[in-house]
Amino acid sequence: MTDALHQLLEAARHAQPTPEHREEQRRSFAYGNTAFENRLITREMVDQEAEKLAKEQDERRGA
Repeated sequence: MTDALHQLLEAARHAQPTPEHREEQRRSFAYGNTAFENRLITREMVDQEAEKLAKEQDERRGA
């Protein structure tokens, strides 16, 4: 393993993703897994459902 690769791996090991990046990864994962099973699923559909879920969670927290 080169020193440069070792340094990159160490940096990645200690990286803390932002909440926005985690959400982006979550949606990408959901899209990849659902589109694999059903080609009618779109990224827009995943985004719409994620927004609905976020809104419902916000409403429950506020209640």
